[in-house]
Amino acid sequence: MTRRGGRGPGPLVVASAAFAIVVSLGLTGSATMAAPHYSEWSAATNLGALVNSGSDDSTPTLSKDGLSLYFASTRPGFGGDDIWVSQRASRRDPWGAPANLGPTINTAGIERAPAFSRDGHWMFFGSSRPGGVAGSFDIWASWRQFVHDDFGWQTPLNVGAGINTAFIDNAPAFLETDDGPQFLYFTSNRPGGPGDFDLYVSTRLSDGRWGPASPIVELNTSANESRPAIRHDGLELFFQSNRPGSMFFDLWSAARGTTADAWSAPTNLGAPNGVSADVQPAISSDREILIFASPRPEGFGGVDLYMSTRTKLHGKP
Repeated sequence: MTRRGGRGPGPLVVASAAFAIVVSLGLTGSATMAAPHYSEWSAATNLGALVNSGSDDSTPTLSKDGLSLYFASTRPGFGGDDIWVSQRASRRDPWGAPANLGPTINTAGIERAPAFSRDGHWMFFGSSRPGGVAGSFDIWASWRQFVHDDFGWQTPLNVGAGINTAFIDNAPAFLETDDGPQFLYFTSNRPGGPGDFDLYVSTRLSDGRWGPASPIVELNTSANESRPAIRHDGLELFFQSNRPGSMFFDLWSAARGTTADAWSAPTNLGAPNGVSADVQPAISSDREILIFASPRPEGFGGVDLYMSTRTKLHGKP
């Protein structure tokens, strides 16, 4: 099932070989309002045998309308990990059988960790495909004209040397603030951070290129911090870590009052985490669904996708 919507803002403009992109993205949410208050996260539930398989199903993300679930899987496809999509007709309906995004996105290498721009025209993801900046794993981006066409993605372009290095650069998360600046959060094991994998952020420059990435010092430790997922207003960030206070790998979050503020001390999410590794969080646009990956023994084999929910507390800001 392929859903089609309205026209996008127009194709990308490549200003240089360094991947300078001119793009206009839709704006929602407020980066200057205090974060809403929510209930605690629920215990996690498996997404079921139609989505999950005997292979590893991981690195999920949700479309803005909540009707497309993208994830990486090692089930038979084009390479070691391919990006797949499961669709549903409404938020009340079950997820349909996953479909491979096809050879424009997937290669004989590894493609994983998809994430969208807020307007849905851009998909960022990690890949070992040929043409990287210097290393074996880079971040790439693809554009589509119709935001509900899950199979309309164009040939991906490397996001450039401001972000990608000779090391592993992966798990992108895009943010555009209300006053215009655009940011790409991601994971890297490059030297200079306190741990083996750390969280970084890059700001888009006025010429469209991504600027030099900086570590997020208030979130990184000597442990592993990776796979950031940022709420569309930029005030809450989720990630995986094996820092002290984790059972093994757990899901953590941090918050801030405005996008100009530093992040709070991270908090373990509690109930979604189990005794297995719980990793690779993705937050829904309504902020009330968290989807993540885990190799729990009650799953369908390998790594499965799970879901936890919370509700906004009435009467709170």
